[in-house]
Amino acid sequence: MSSPTGAHGEADATKQENEQQPQSTASTDATLNARAKSSNGAKSQGPKKWLIALIAIIAAVAVIVAIAVTRGKNDDANTSGVTKADTVTIGLKLAPVSLDIRHQSGSAIEQVLIGNVYEALLSRDSDNKVQPGLAKSWDISKDGKTYTFHLNQNMTFSNGDKLDADDVAWSINQLKEKQYYNANQVASLDKAEAVDANTVKLTLSTPDSNLLWYLTGRPGLVFDKNAKYNAKTEAVGSGPYTVESFDSASKMVLKANPKYWGTAHKPATQNVVIRFLTDDNAAVNALKSGDVDVLSPVNATLAKSLDASTYTVSAADGSDKFVLAFNCTNDKLKDKRVRQAIRYGINHKEIIASRGNVDYALGGPIPSVDPGYEDLTGLYPYNVDKAKELMKEAGYTTDKPLRLTLTYANTYGTELGDQLKSQLAKIGIDLKIDYVEFSTWLQNVHANGDYELSLVDHAESHDFYKWTTPEYYYHYDNKNVQALYAKALAATDEEESNEYLKQAAKAVSEDAPADWLFGYRVTVAVDKHVQGFPSKLSQTVLPLWQISKNK
Repeated sequence: MSSPTGAHGEADATKQENEQQPQSTASTDATLNARAKSSNGAKSQGPKKWLIALIAIIAAVAVIVAIAVTRGKNDDANTSGVTKADTVTIGLKLAPVSLDIRHQSGSAIEQVLIGNVYEALLSRDSDNKVQPGLAKSWDISKDGKTYTFHLNQNMTFSNGDKLDADDVAWSINQLKEKQYYNANQVASLDKAEAVDANTVKLTLSTPDSNLLWYLTGRPGLVFDKNAKYNAKTEAVGSGPYTVESFDSASKMVLKANPKYWGTAHKPATQNVVIRFLTDDNAAVNALKSGDVDVLSPVNATLAKSLDASTYTVSAADGSDKFVLAFNCTNDKLKDKRVRQAIRYGINHKEIIASRGNVDYALGGPIPSVDPGYEDLTGLYPYNVDKAKELMKEAGYTTDKPLRLTLTYANTYGTELGDQLKSQLAKIGIDLKIDYVEFSTWLQNVHANGDYELSLVDHAESHDFYKWTTPEYYYHYDNKNVQALYAKALAATDEEESNEYLKQAAKAVSEDAPADWLFGYRVTVAVDKHVQGFPSKLSQTVLPLWQISKNK
């Protein structure tokens, strides 16, 4: 079983983070070439011939300089002669807390760094498909336990250090040894070995049908083991951009990597400024005033105020899932009847309508863009009477309500909390809303698992494993689900793997450890002077190298 072959970056927009190596070509310096040609016989030419030759050389230089200037101008313009801007500014909602991608949780850090500053062994495109990355091709053994990756050559990090198989093997082994973030995604991976400078072999204890996809993310990232830098505020990667500056409260500035080794993903724009805009109204105003060129996401309702002649607004399915998680170790929520009642008591159509009718109903843990997706919305349709009946069986009524606290980050606004409070009150739940800073949510809920109900946008793709990990903040422990997922991973046939995933997802949804409020369709607004911004999966795959702007 082999991968597609080809130069790094030709098939993927997210992995062009290596430095450009100079190619070995003949000199284009006219004076050097002229001296080499005229050095033998200069004495026999005489003064006049020498002067004529000198004039000819000067003329040749002038022509070459003119050509160079013309080429330079053409590089800054498209075929229509439109001049390109040297800076594009993009507005995002969530900001990374730090740049330490080996330790810091959250999808925001992956969105801006993977494929732009750091590269992985493999990459993925905006259709969520695995593509070549630092590896140009790969082979898989028949038993699914040995993966051999063939690397691109002449790769370097942004500091000039060489990148080869030793760096790849070291990075992956360090992930396992130090248990960096998402190391659990590749639990079946025993070790990585550098066969030679351009070949890496990964050995697994058991087959893992998700391995290639996971190697497009954090588990596949390659770091410079010799570089010394503060990973929280600096980055040494191999991609098309370097981090010029970073302020989690304001913005990140990326600059084209002058040493970037790749060619297909050479940055179209020298500077990319990413502004972090948590307030939806402020974000739209920033777009209208020209402070940003792109908003991803933009509030779907507010987007209707944008002039269609100036902006392109679009939305597409992605991997984002707005998950209302129930702490399954909480005494109140251990009762399945309460969890089921909450699901029956939520009016998903009303919530989606209030957000502009852009998002789609999602009745289970797998989004439409991932393997194993199945429409599970019919399992818990909106039914207040059924919800009240279950609550009564559990000992609660509207006169004697169950008191629960919903904790979520204030970056999502208050409307969702208000809607859930109002809807659940009808079935006998008195919901208190605790709005917190996103950093507080990460610490208290995500890291410590200290909550009753929680709400967050889980943007990650292929993240079903979280429902099979009792230590994760869901605290969900279902042996049947774990067994089905293990079968999905072990299957070497894609169709068989997907079938096991469907069964596992349905079992989770039926058990009601959470409610999936909706599948979030990311609405993006782009100034029509901007080209190359991805129309799909921009929350997780954001290939900045292809984005440009006409002046």
